[in-house]
Amino acid sequence: MESSVLSVWICPGFFIFLIWAQPTAADSRPTDTKPAHIGKLYAGQINRDIEEVYSFNYTSKPGKVDALRVFVRSDSDDLEFPVLFVVRQQKGVLSWQVPLAFRGYYQRTYTYQDVSRTLCPTDPAGLAPASEQFMYIDIASMAPNNVNYELIVRRLTDFELLTDIPLNFSASPSQPQYFLYSFPEGMDSVVIKVKSAETYPCTVVSVQDITCPVYDLDHNVEFNGVYQSMTKKAAITIQRKDFPTGQFYVVFVIKPEDYACGGSVPISTIDSHTWNLKRVKHMEVTITPSINNSVYIHATLLCFLFFLIFYLGAFLVFFIHHLRNQKKGLNINGSPDEGEGTVAASHPITTSTPEGSSYGAIDESRQRKGKPLPPIPRPRVYSDSSVDEESDFDGIPEMEGDKNVIQAKTFLYVSDLSIKDRRTISKKYKIYFWNIITIAVFYALPVVQLVITYQTVVNVTGNQDICYYNFLCAHPLGVLSTFNNILSNLGHVLLGFLFLVIVLHRDLQHRALLEANDVYALEYGIPKHFGLFYTMAIALTMEGVLSACYHVCPNYSNFQFDTSFMYMIAGLCMLKLYQTRHPDINASAYAAYASFALVIFLAVLGVVFGKDNWWFWVTFSIIHVVGSLALSTHIYYMGRFRIDVSNADFGIFRRIFQILYTDCMQQCSRPMYMDRMILLIVGNIVNWFFAIFGLVYRPRDFASYLLGIFICNLLLYLAFYIIMKLRSSEKIRPLAVFCILATAVLWAAALYFFFQTLSSWEESPAQSREKNRECILMHFFDDHDIWHFLSATAMFFSFLVLLTLDDDLDDVRRDKIPVF
Repeated sequence: MESSVLSVWICPGFFIFLIWAQPTAADSRPTDTKPAHIGKLYAGQINRDIEEVYSFNYTSKPGKVDALRVFVRSDSDDLEFPVLFVVRQQKGVLSWQVPLAFRGYYQRTYTYQDVSRTLCPTDPAGLAPASEQFMYIDIASMAPNNVNYELIVRRLTDFELLTDIPLNFSASPSQPQYFLYSFPEGMDSVVIKVKSAETYPCTVVSVQDITCPVYDLDHNVEFNGVYQSMTKKAAITIQRKDFPTGQFYVVFVIKPEDYACGGSVPISTIDSHTWNLKRVKHMEVTITPSINNSVYIHATLLCFLFFLIFYLGAFLVFFIHHLRNQKKGLNINGSPDEGEGTVAASHPITTSTPEGSSYGAIDESRQRKGKPLPPIPRPRVYSDSSVDEESDFDGIPEMEGDKNVIQAKTFLYVSDLSIKDRRTISKKYKIYFWNIITIAVFYALPVVQLVITYQTVVNVTGNQDICYYNFLCAHPLGVLSTFNNILSNLGHVLLGFLFLVIVLHRDLQHRALLEANDVYALEYGIPKHFGLFYTMAIALTMEGVLSACYHVCPNYSNFQFDTSFMYMIAGLCMLKLYQTRHPDINASAYAAYASFALVIFLAVLGVVFGKDNWWFWVTFSIIHVVGSLALSTHIYYMGRFRIDVSNADFGIFRRIFQILYTDCMQQCSRPMYMDRMILLIVGNIVNWFFAIFGLVYRPRDFASYLLGIFICNLLLYLAFYIIMKLRSSEKIRPLAVFCILATAVLWAAALYFFFQTLSSWEESPAQSREKNRECILMHFFDDHDIWHFLSATAMFFSFLVLLTLDDDLDDVRRDKIPVF
C-alpha cells in the first residue's frame, strides 16, 4: 500500500493496526479520505500486518427502505488464515470470513470464496426523513503472505416484496437472500408462495421478525422465526398478529447438502473439503392475501349444513314410515297369511351328495314338488348365563341337540343357527359396544395429549418440517395450523351420532314388539341384535376424532391414529354381515378385538420395518396366506373346525390337507357347500394376490396397503351376500337399493379424491411439499377435505346398507330364510 497512512493503537496486551485507505489509481479506490461511493469495485491485498477500513456514506430516501448488499471475493483457500470482513452500521455489526466454510454430514466441509450478504436496513419502516447514513467495512487477515480480495457494495432496488407481484432471484450457500414485506392496511393474513423449476439444491425458507442481525446462514437460519425446507415448492401462511410491527423478512438459505430435502451427497465430494460447488438455485416468490374471517364462517356453516341435511332426511324417513304403519293398521298380535311375503324355498345352487353322506340334509327336491316340510322344532334355552360368552366362537350348546348334525346340513336356514336364547346373544353382542367405548377412551386420551405436544413444538420452534400439511391450503385458527383439515372430519362425528340414533330408534321398536310377544319379533325375519350396529356408530365417531387428531400434525410417527379405527370399522362390518344369518356362531367380542389388536400391531411393524426389509414382507405374506386358509376353513365348516389351544392341537392344517385330498383328489366329488366354496375360493385368490403383490413390490405405505386388504375383503363379501340374496329370490327394498347406489357412487368419488395425494410422510418434508395443491372448495377445503366429507358419507350409507338390506325378510319365517 503505497499511499496508506498507518496508525498504531496501543492497548493492554495487543496492538491494533488501522489503515485509513488512500489508494492510488492502480487499485481503483478513492484518492481522498472521503467515504467511498457505493457501487464501485475495490481491490487490494491484505496480510497479518495490514487492516483495511472502508467508509461509505449514502443518502436515504424518505418513504423507501434502503438496503445495501456487500459482495466480497478472495483468492485465499487457506482455512487456517481466512480473510475477515466486518461491517459496522448504525445499529449493528455483521461479520464473516472468506473462504466461508459450511459443515455437512459425515464431517464434510464445503468452502466458498465468493460471498455476498444483505445488510440489515437501518430504517426498515422507511419512515425516517432523508439523511446521510454511514457504514464501515473492516478487512483483516492473519495470513503471513499477501492475500488478494475484491469488494463491492450495491444499493438494492427490489428489496421490498409487493402483494401479488412475483419476484425472481437466485441464491447459493454463500450468497443467501432476504427481502422485506409490509402488511397493507386492512390485511390480516398472507401466504408466501415460493416455487422453483429445480429440485435441488435444497433450500430453507424462513420468515423472521424485523430485528438485526438477520439469520441468513445455514448454521443459524433455524434460530429465529418460522421455517421450512424446500425443493420445488414452499408455502407459509403468516398472520399479522404474530408481527406487531406489521413487517417481516423472508429469508432464503441454500443448504450445502441435500440431506434435509431427501437428497444425497454430491458425487464430486470425495474428500473432506470441497470448494465452490455450483449450488445456485433460481426461485420465484409471491406473497398473496390469505382468506378473511368471513370465509372461515361460511365454510364452517357449510360443513354443518351439509351434514344436517342427513338429519333432516332421517327425520323424513321416520315420518314416512310412521304414516305408513298407521295407514296399514297392523295388528301386532296377528300372524301373516300362509305364504304371504315368503320367499321361494329353493336354494340357488342345488347339491347332490352320495347316499348316506348327506349329514342330515333336507331333501330339497321333495320340497319343490310338494308342500314345504315343517321346520324341525328346536328346544330353546332361556338362560342369562355368561358361560356361552367365554369361547371365541360360540357354538350351539350340546343340550340343544347334535350341533354337528344341524350345521352339517347341505342347506341351512336361519332358524337352524338362531336357537340360542336371544337375551344371551344380545348380551354377547353388547359386549362389543362397551368394549369399544373403553378402547376409545384409553386410546384417544394419549393421542390428544401427543398431538397437542406436537402442535406446541411447531408453534414454539417454528419448524414446519415436523408436520406434513398441504401448505398451499392450510388455514390456521388459534393455535391450530390447519383448521380446515380438522373441521372436515366433523362429518364422521355427526354421521356417527346420527347412525347411533337410527339404530336406537329401531332397537326401541323391536323391544316394543318383544314386550308385546309379537310373533314377528319372535319367529319372523332376521334375528335383531343391535350391539354391533351401536359399535359401528361409535367406531365411525372415533374415526372422526382420531383423524382430526392426526391432522393436527400429520407425520410418520402418528399415522396409525388415522387408520386404527378404519381397520376396526372394516372388521366390524364383516362381522355384522356374517352375524346377520349366523347369529349363534359369530366371534365373541374378546376374540374380535384381539384380532384387531394384532392387525394394528402388524400395521405398526409394517410402518417401521416394511420399507426395505424383505424378511418382514416374507413373514407377513406367510401369515396372510396361512391366516386366510385357516379362516376359510372355519367359515366353510361354520365353526365346527376348531383349534384346541389348551391341548396344543394344531393339526387343523393336516386335517385341511386330508379333506382336500379325499374330496378333491380321490373322489373329485362336488363340494358339499357349493356357495360357500365359491366365495372362499375367490376370497383366497384375492388375498393371495395381495400377498404376492406386497412381496414383489413392497409398497412403502404399508398402513394403506393393509387397509386395502380389509376393504377388498369386505366389498367381496358384501357383493357375495347381495348376489346370493337375489339368487334366493329375496327382494331388496327401495330404501336399501338407494343406500347401495349411494354407497357405490360416494365411495367411487371419495377414492378419486383420496388418490389425489397432497402430501406424503413417507418422503422428506420438502419432497412432500412438491405434492401440495391449492384449495378447490370455497378457497378453504382441499382434495383431502373432500375425501373426508365423502368417505364419512360413504361409510354412513354403508352402515345403512347393512341395517336395511334384509328389511324385506321381516314378514318371512326364519325356517324359510336360507343361510349363506
